[in-house]
Amino acid sequence: MTINDDVLILGSGIAALQLASLLNKDLNVRILTKAKIRTANSYLAQGGIAAAIGEHDHPNKHIADTFEAGRYHNNQEAVEQIIHAAPRLIKFISEQGSVFDKNQDGELLLGMEGAHSEKRIVHGGGDATGKNVVEYLIGTLKENVTVEEEVFAYELLLNSEKRCIGVKAKMPDGTQKNYYSRNTILATGGCGQLFTYTSNAETVSGDGIAMAYLAGAEVVDMEFIQFHPTLLYLNGETKGLISEAVRGEGAVLVTEDGTPIMEGVHPLKDLGPRHVVSQKIYEYLKNGYKVYLDISKIENFKQRFPSITAICEDNGLQLSDGRIPVAPGSHFLMGGIKTDLFGRTSIKGLFAIGEAACTGLHGANRLASNSLLEGLYMGEKLSNWLNQTQQVEFLGTAFSRPYTPQEKVILPDLQEIKDTMMERVGIIRNEANLRNQKVWLDSFNVCQINNLELYSIEEMTKIFMLINANLITEAALKRTESRGGHFRSDYPVEDEHYWLNKTINHKNSRGMESNHEYIETALAT
Repeated sequence: MTINDDVLILGSGIAALQLASLLNKDLNVRILTKAKIRTANSYLAQGGIAAAIGEHDHPNKHIADTFEAGRYHNNQEAVEQIIHAAPRLIKFISEQGSVFDKNQDGELLLGMEGAHSEKRIVHGGGDATGKNVVEYLIGTLKENVTVEEEVFAYELLLNSEKRCIGVKAKMPDGTQKNYYSRNTILATGGCGQLFTYTSNAETVSGDGIAMAYLAGAEVVDMEFIQFHPTLLYLNGETKGLISEAVRGEGAVLVTEDGTPIMEGVHPLKDLGPRHVVSQKIYEYLKNGYKVYLDISKIENFKQRFPSITAICEDNGLQLSDGRIPVAPGSHFLMGGIKTDLFGRTSIKGLFAIGEAACTGLHGANRLASNSLLEGLYMGEKLSNWLNQTQQVEFLGTAFSRPYTPQEKVILPDLQEIKDTMMERVGIIRNEANLRNQKVWLDSFNVCQINNLELYSIEEMTKIFMLINANLITEAALKRTESRGGHFRSDYPVEDEHYWLNKTINHKNSRGMESNHEYIETALAT
């Protein structure tokens, strides 16, 4: 078998590009993206990157805020290592050019966002941080990196030794292709498109998580979904993200008559943790009220937030009234493919970084602006490991499962998947709704499909969404408490016996078992 690549990266967000840009020139690197290189969630990120670099700030404060937002479900080692690395990562990029916003003295401008105790958010282009950083990273890619767009990867290739050796993919014209690699990295993002209202790019449907799960990799914490409190909400539809930085600059959530809705709800009011603010807005909307962001006290709003201004004006909303109608929508997945701090999964040769992975940094609810930071850190960390690790010489042939003839599954409408997930497994959950959703999802039995190549790209996307939906629903049923992004109206408080059963794991043994000893060794080193 011919090995095509030393490193095969699926996805083109900040984690993927950071990794690719830092790999040695003697490594043959290929990036596959299902759409275009600039359509990842990272490119859309309005919020910034958190780092304790202010005069009165300290990494220990940032660590404390991360634990508090994550409701102490976080992995302590991940939190400490990533937060302490943040100032160095920001300093390095800042020195490369005009990526981040600075004052007249050349000092980085620092903003405030929800659940932070200090101003520590670095922005680029006002509210275009993701775009600025992605463009910078694309510009640093070396000649050893090949980018292929519009390639839909749908199955991991494993050899007889249970090692990942690449992926199967489908091209836009329907033809299939196998990509072989010594190291396969999933940087495919979360699964925000599972819900009716979302801030996520249209491509974010949980493909990498589903592929890893079907191959036998461990997946954890899928019940923890962060719903961003403020998406532009017009005529029953969400139109785009209104960054938390707007509230950081003084915007207030109000009803139509101007009543502030966060008074007395949380000590930080409008800058409380995202799950608290989202639940309160959702409560008002369910009771027939409209909720607005009052931006009237923010000076030079259009100059400070040019991207948000464009989103509003492109959708016919003029900002002269000083109000933006908002609703919460799915924004970030705290769980994902279980990894150590090098990105290693429970399958040899398979790595995961970015939102597709779960390092434990975010716990039960991500602290604002920690996600781009995690992407930069994990991309760098994995690049160091790959650069210093002797590459395997021979991978063997792909393991072939014995296929049995199957009729194609009749899949539900895409909107039905989104609507049922939003209604039954969304911001507020309960046992009855979760069980109804589980019965509905089980009726499709998508995990038993063994002839994926017979399905179109659109159909495979639905299959992957249904797999993720099942993982989330099952985990939400098992967690009989409320914590962070997981809120059960029938179990509305945090369970005092929580530490006895901290993490809910998922493992699928379709075709081959995963190597449990490897993940234990990896996590211990």
